[in-house]
Amino acid sequence: MSDLNRALIDDLECELPHPLATDHLAELGQGVLDPEKAQRMAEFFSFLGDPNRLRILSLLAQEELCVCDLAIALTMSESAVSHQLRTLRAIRLVRYEKRGRKVFYRLADHHILDLYQAVAEHLDEID
Repeated sequence: MSDLNRALIDDLECELPHPLATDHLAELGQGVLDPEKAQRMAEFFSFLGDPNRLRILSLLAQEELCVCDLAIALTMSESAVSHQLRTLRAIRLVRYEKRGRKVFYRLADHHILDLYQAVAEHLDEID
């Protein structure tokens, strides 16, 4: 155990008989997110903080759609939908494929679908 960890433990104000398993805590500390990854994850989740982006993801979780179909389903302008899709593409949540003059969007991979479904289920359990 490092001197810093020992000093932190010595300064704790836990009430005894609280079992302080320092070995276990040291093991837990090895699994904590490093600051850089935590920052990237925070940025990722902040991009999901927009309701319109989540509405787009909810449609793309069902099927692949073009910008005009998304705009109609969401009652948004194609320009507004395209703007949100650019952001979703930038953080690699969606992919696109050109077919003639139309561009079709889909979720980037199953992880995005799993994340979307897990959050939706969690919120349904809370209600």
